[in-house]
Amino acid sequence: MTTSYPMTWDLDAIYPGGSGSAAFLAELAGMERDIEALAGELAALPADAAPNGPQLSAWTAAVQSILLRLRQSDSFVSCLQAQQMKDAAANGLNDRVKTMSAKFNSALTRYDEQLLRVDGASWEAWLKDGDAAQVAFVLNERREAAKEKLPPEQEALAGELAVDGYHGWGDFYNTIVSRIRFDVTEEDGTAKALSAGQMFNRLSNSDRSVRETAFQEWERGWGEQADLCADTLNRIAGFRLKLYGKRGWDRVLMEPLDMNRMTAATLDAMWAAVAEGKPKLVRYLERKAKLLGLDKLDWHDVHAPLGQVEKKVSYDEAAALIKAQFGAFSPDLAAFTEMAFRDAWIEAEDRPGKRPGGFCTAFPKSEQTRIFMTYSGTPDNVSTLAHELGHAYHQHVMNDLPPLAQEYAMNVAETASTFAEMIVADSALEAATDREEKLALLDEKLQNAVAFFMNIHTRFIFENRFYEKRREGMVSHEELSALMADAQREAFSGALGELHPHFWASKLHFYLTDVPFYNFPYTFGYLFSGGIYAIAKKEGATFADKYVALLRDTGLMTVEELAAKHLGVRLEEPGFWREAVALLLADVDAFLALTEA
Repeated sequence: MTTSYPMTWDLDAIYPGGSGSAAFLAELAGMERDIEALAGELAALPADAAPNGPQLSAWTAAVQSILLRLRQSDSFVSCLQAQQMKDAAANGLNDRVKTMSAKFNSALTRYDEQLLRVDGASWEAWLKDGDAAQVAFVLNERREAAKEKLPPEQEALAGELAVDGYHGWGDFYNTIVSRIRFDVTEEDGTAKALSAGQMFNRLSNSDRSVRETAFQEWERGWGEQADLCADTLNRIAGFRLKLYGKRGWDRVLMEPLDMNRMTAATLDAMWAAVAEGKPKLVRYLERKAKLLGLDKLDWHDVHAPLGQVEKKVSYDEAAALIKAQFGAFSPDLAAFTEMAFRDAWIEAEDRPGKRPGGFCTAFPKSEQTRIFMTYSGTPDNVSTLAHELGHAYHQHVMNDLPPLAQEYAMNVAETASTFAEMIVADSALEAATDREEKLALLDEKLQNAVAFFMNIHTRFIFENRFYEKRREGMVSHEELSALMADAQREAFSGALGELHPHFWASKLHFYLTDVPFYNFPYTFGYLFSGGIYAIAKKEGATFADKYVALLRDTGLMTVEELAAKHLGVRLEEPGFWREAVALLLADVDAFLALTEA
């Protein structure tokens, strides 16, 4: 594929030399010294002394400096590992960065203890200081969160033990996935053993017989690993519940809600609006089943393709399309996109050795980002490019903010990316003239709605019920499968035929230890960006500046404050969510009309 834009990224602009970079090793060594110095100074403080303003300012400056470099280092290692999965040196660097991160978090626990020691009047006076004032929201947030935790020595000990315990169980899940194999027979009779990643791709094959056979083998394979997966999931949940209990937390959603800076009332309002919209989405699923000649869709049929888009889109064509559509919304967004393509911020080449999937990661010290994907010219590739460029733009407009102010939560992290994807998806649909192409594009958009309204809701229902049972003791793999099947029936409003009982075993997100309840923030981001998109369509070009202002505040306020300030809406009430659901389900009417015959 010949292009005028480079299809491989430039990592040497960050640290020259790849996994053997001397500059990167120097960066790590300097950061290790600074972490040791900060941790040592904080540990040596007398137990009965309160810090003064200059001390607080010095520690906060050190925290922000380390945070900036640690984020950059983690991003660099992630890029090295993604571009070549067999880079052993990169894996070694990853271990080193993770160890540094654990030590930094231990130092942060002691830093938070010092924030607690300051009396109210002194605290308020210090927050009016120039540097502290810029991140006052985050500092107040850390101070309040520290009140809900164990004494710092116990929190630090829990964090250190978690590396080989709690996080170790999460890593063990990766070991299970790397060993599992699925047996298939090709059309020529050749028997093959496929990895989980290879087998997963077959679950969305356009040939139903291939999907059906793959799904049965997928269930069989994960069923064989169910006892190991159940043990792993039980240990992760058990650690969380024990730690929550020691802290005096009686609600499993307390931590994920706090991490996402949102209230339970907002979460409830969001799910209520989703529930109101599901009957319309069920009509789409029922029509899709009819088009496929089925009474009901099985789990593997939900993402089966409808219609065909034969045309391949070259990389340059994709760049031109995305820039044009972005430019109609914001010239600044279009100019940023041109820079990302031109300056080799995107790794898009289709070659062996790369990891699957796509991501965008930030290099805040260098004020750059990098996007990873494998581009083969499909419409989905174009959507992925737009999505990741949205993430990149989000970081771009925050580069001049203090490091602590750039730490936005997972639920708003998906806002700019989904918003960018919507801009391009709508333009592609409007430009489509062929019925088969329109059908394929509508189906793809509605598959997203099913994913966020039903699939994600399945995960949320399952995790809530699993944690309640885990309080009583270990939950068997048979019980886990039963919980999952019940959650799927409820979340999909009974629209499915054959279910996926071992979904709990196969889904990585249940085993991630950095973020508990890695599910509802996705639905929040999808709906929140949908609501923003509706406002943008009403206001036109005048909304672009408001949009940037909103993105810049994502690390400096709760989501409720963010919506009230920039959108004039209350997220704890259903109105905003209902409008977003209605916008995102408007495509159901077009789909039903197109397939009426």
